[in-house]
Amino acid sequence: MPAPTRLLAAAVTAAACLGATAVPADATAQSDAVVSRGVTIPTFYNPPASLPAADGALIRSEPLPLALSLPGIDGPLPGTATRLMYKSTDSAGRPMAVTGAYIEPSARWTGSGPRPLVVVAPGTMGQGDQCAASLGLEHPLLVNGQTLSVGYETLAVYRLLARGIAVAVTDYTGLGTTDRLHTYVNRVDEAHAVLDAVRATRSLDGTSLTTASRVALFGYSQGGGATAAAAELQPSYAPDVTLAGTYTGAPPADLVAVTKAIDGGDLAGALGWSVNGFLESDPALVPIAEAHLNAAGRAALKDLSTMCVGDALLSYNSASSTAWTTDGSSLSDIVQAEPALKAFLDDQRIGTLKPASPVRVATGTADDLVPHAQARALAVAWCAKGADVTYKPVVLPGLGRSLINHFTPLLADQGDAISWLADRLNGRPVTSNCATLPLRP
Repeated sequence: MPAPTRLLAAAVTAAACLGATAVPADATAQSDAVVSRGVTIPTFYNPPASLPAADGALIRSEPLPLALSLPGIDGPLPGTATRLMYKSTDSAGRPMAVTGAYIEPSARWTGSGPRPLVVVAPGTMGQGDQCAASLGLEHPLLVNGQTLSVGYETLAVYRLLARGIAVAVTDYTGLGTTDRLHTYVNRVDEAHAVLDAVRATRSLDGTSLTTASRVALFGYSQGGGATAAAAELQPSYAPDVTLAGTYTGAPPADLVAVTKAIDGGDLAGALGWSVNGFLESDPALVPIAEAHLNAAGRAALKDLSTMCVGDALLSYNSASSTAWTTDGSSLSDIVQAEPALKAFLDDQRIGTLKPASPVRVATGTADDLVPHAQARALAVAWCAKGADVTYKPVVLPGLGRSLINHFTPLLADQGDAISWLADRLNGRPVTSNCATLPLRP
């Protein structure tokens, strides 16, 4: 069994041991629902024809049953969840509906001030609507013979809840919502979805949050890019959302470098999600794609558009973009040759703006999937702008496979990352280590 398949099998087994649910194709069948790879998406995820004007306005909510829940003296453990849909704005200035979840913890907050809130920006889930993180809270393991999704962000969510910290989770643009394709790694779309999740939870009835509740952001991998972009855009897009701190782990800050690294690797399917997202974000790029993609490339993009991470690991592991193009060029070659595409990716670069609040950047020194060097360069760029940066190199040996090199630092650093956020939510001061950053790995 190849190493990625063994890793995926281990993840499935672990999720099953935690009480995950296998979802049959018709488990949530409703007459007007959308079906993605045999999974019927609840009609809750169908946006209405018209949206509210205000960003962060709550469109609808409903109870969300957590798969991993136990009875407790003060309520279900780890808390009570609510499914959300709220209004946001995409990178083209168009209104969009975004889904997600809010979890009210049963544990008491013992820190200073009222109960705080952390928005969790999920790592890569895939591009099919069935991969949405809010659905993952309900079904940590979703498998029906056509798709395989593992809700691995549940661990971070539950660790935060155990500290009495309220958690909101965003599904991002078009992941879950059935009206558009997920714009994977679009920094503006992701940042807006994260920041508007804060606004949406503030208008939710029955929570213990107050106007004085401190707010922080948590994200790794795709989520690290989302929280990094949110920290940068908060002063201009959401000045009403004050951030106590932001954790950005393994952020894909430079998509040119990341695209080159994942091509032919364990998670090569993310190339398809990226291209699909670029074309969804900017239709002017469609003719460029049509000029370079062959029949195999077009079929791969369509196939991947409904896949989750598990599906991509099984079906597109080690795929090379050279097999998808008319002349055998790689996607990186095409980016360099096409000014419009290069300009689009340059505009996606994170690190050109200064966060107004403390940020913690962590990256595995052996990470070759979301390369360590470009993540560290983000910290350096922020330091040069005078930002309050805590840089943490997660020093681990190379473990053979790029997916393992990328995933292991998430687990190794997660406890420290959550403790750092908890300190910010307690109002404790932090000292930037920018002065020593050039001397570190």
